[in-house]
Amino acid sequence: MEGNGNMKFDRRQWLWATGVSGFGIAGCMGGCRTAPLTGRRQLMLMPETQEMALGLQAYNEIVEAEPASQNMPLVQLVNRVGQRIADVSDRSDFDWEFRLIDSPTQNAFCLPGGKVAVYEGILPVCENEAGLAVVMSHEVAHALARHGGERMSQGMFSDGAQQVISRIAKTHVPNKAEQLMQAYGIASEYGVILPYSRKQESEADHIGVMMMAQAGYDPNEAPRFWQRFGSVGGEKMPEFMSTHPADHRRAADLMALMSEAEQHYAGASQKFGRGQAIVANQA
Repeated sequence: MEGNGNMKFDRRQWLWATGVSGFGIAGCMGGCRTAPLTGRRQLMLMPETQEMALGLQAYNEIVEAEPASQNMPLVQLVNRVGQRIADVSDRSDFDWEFRLIDSPTQNAFCLPGGKVAVYEGILPVCENEAGLAVVMSHEVAHALARHGGERMSQGMFSDGAQQVISRIAKTHVPNKAEQLMQAYGIASEYGVILPYSRKQESEADHIGVMMMAQAGYDPNEAPRFWQRFGSVGGEKMPEFMSTHPADHRRAADLMALMSEAEQHYAGASQKFGRGQAIVANQA
């Protein structure tokens, strides 16, 4: 998610990276596709079946390493919101699973195949079900648009991929640097896992706000969420220095999409508005 624009090479990225080399060069196929809803053309050299296999592998390792939340009301909340988003995703072939992780980290992710995790630390910023729907639909949108596979495909043509990976590894996870390089081996170009680009982040915002509206959540909560997220403490890079849109910019971009999103909301079979408020330490 990384709304604050900071580059991070975290556990999720490392797990994706270490799983890639096992498929090898022979497993990749050339091709192009269009992103859902936006219609943007994408270069895609990795079959989706491989992305889904990587997603499952990464998710299983995360499940083993990260403690699951024992706060049952919040766990049920995450499952309820997630399932409503899954129901409008048009991906009944995904094996959807939603997990709340007991951690103060302000983040969430969705791996290919529908494995979604939310960290407890992001819930206070969400404030309500619709705010949580903003987060979850955004992350689901990354998976639906296959942004991870697109990123890997672009990396195949990137000169100096080995140097990029080495620099990221040494900067952010020095104890993993040697393992990381060995995992990539001669196929290191397949493992260029960088933060989502501005274009991909904006596209996930676009797809996500339409999905949350279709799921019955008030899409006007999306710009409000990013305004709240932007006010969270901590210094942020100027937008031109970041690979992500600044929080105020993405809030403004989402406002520009409200007319379209409200049409989807009007057509939702059920309307939940902002839904249930999320209370700190809710139990």
